[in-house]
Amino acid sequence: MTASTRSISDAEVEARLAEIVDLGLAATLDKRPLHPTLRESATHLILPDGIVRTLWPRIKYRLAMMGVVLDRWQEGFCQAALGIREDGLWACGVDGVCASIPRQVGKTFLISHLLIALCIEFPGLRCVWTSHHARTTTGTFRSVQGAVRRPAVFAHLKKDRSNGIRTTNGEQEIEFGNGSIIMFGARALGFGRGMQSIDVEVFDEAQILGLKALEDMVPATNAAKNPHGGLLFFIGTPPRPVDDGAAFTAKRTAALSGDGRDGMWVEISGDEDLDPYSPKQYRRANPSYPSRVGATAMKRMQKNLPDLGAWQREALGIWPKDVIERVLAGWADRVADGPAGQVAPEAFGIDRAELGEISICAGWALDDAKAHVEEVFSTRSLEAAAAFLDEVAGARDQILIDEHSPARALFPLLRARRLRGAKTARVGDMIAACALTEAGVDEDRLTHSGQESIARAIEAAMKRPVRTSAGGWVWAPRGDRPIHTLNAASLAVLGASQTTTTSSVQGREVVSL
Repeated sequence: MTASTRSISDAEVEARLAEIVDLGLAATLDKRPLHPTLRESATHLILPDGIVRTLWPRIKYRLAMMGVVLDRWQEGFCQAALGIREDGLWACGVDGVCASIPRQVGKTFLISHLLIALCIEFPGLRCVWTSHHARTTTGTFRSVQGAVRRPAVFAHLKKDRSNGIRTTNGEQEIEFGNGSIIMFGARALGFGRGMQSIDVEVFDEAQILGLKALEDMVPATNAAKNPHGGLLFFIGTPPRPVDDGAAFTAKRTAALSGDGRDGMWVEISGDEDLDPYSPKQYRRANPSYPSRVGATAMKRMQKNLPDLGAWQREALGIWPKDVIERVLAGWADRVADGPAGQVAPEAFGIDRAELGEISICAGWALDDAKAHVEEVFSTRSLEAAAAFLDEVAGARDQILIDEHSPARALFPLLRARRLRGAKTARVGDMIAACALTEAGVDEDRLTHSGQESIARAIEAAMKRPVRTSAGGWVWAPRGDRPIHTLNAASLAVLGASQTTTTSSVQGREVVSL
């Protein structure tokens, strides 16, 4: 017997839900505990603009047929996540459905069953579930296998030798009889790159999601075949200091600042002003407590998490306060004229934005271990940048370029001009450059000329921990705006800090091409 996947109207959904109750599932539907709503559960709840209807009634029907009944906060989550705008597209189709939710709340259960119901409702739906770690991905895949082996779901799976559950040759897939498919894989192993025509992408462990991985995978939804467009889910906990959580943090920052109106941000967390180990935190941080997750489970997690920071992140979902603080808060107070025009800089820092804009900043060493920094040249032309440096830099003046920057393309041009001072800044150098810039501003040992280009970069920047360093960090973009000018300025500060004297040559000229 082949399970039906015909789309049904909302009126039919309500009628069939009534039939389900009459058929004896009323006990299942009515005996659930009185859980809080999504709005009652969330510390932060930012919803997309322009929702005119939601597909939740249809998906609720599919879940009911599977014997799955969600808690009230989960229903509210689905209702908003599946919101549709006037044009028929997902209301969260641009910024995605983002959720920072602690452990043991039921987020994997919620999203996996939502995905199964969507696959049944929409024939040919192509879905990707990706975690950072392979072990996490495998655990989720096993959980979903258990869900789809239920008789009510199993009837919808593809009828082949594996009954729609593929686990061989390193592939982890659930395939449905209507052509829908859920593919599982780990980002750390390169899964997801180069995929096309994906309708739904789930980024589990979003707290370990770098901007590069996001750039590799998100374009796969640009050619989504679903009539409502592509839909992205970002699900995680607050990042650890060693995690590359730039993408997830940028999503949160945009939502809380009011810039994420094409997506949804749900943050469920404890109260940072209460005793973190108080039992009162259990109910505040976990809407599944105490009906689905008891005090014993919470205490067990508390015993096994290594420190207070881990408990606050993983169990309470509390973000560090400095995650959304602006960097270099005292920058505007450090404006000064700097050295006279005939004083040459000791060092140059260079960085290049993803779209090709090149920034060259100069650093001067001043008396009393102080420094001054300015942007002295900007262009999109590698040749123009090399020609400028050939004109103003001495043969052995320090020219620092981050080893991971697209500005590395300048090296052959600089070598051809015999500028022997051009050097690669390693990760440790970038950590030192950023720390020196911050300390210079905080301790009034760094001045600048008040240029808008650097100020804009500072507004767009945040700190990103470097996992290979004990406490080290570098600048990272909060969102889409470039910060290459700040990186260049920081490298110039580093170069200047390594020099104790100034030299006099021809006057400098600030140029922008």
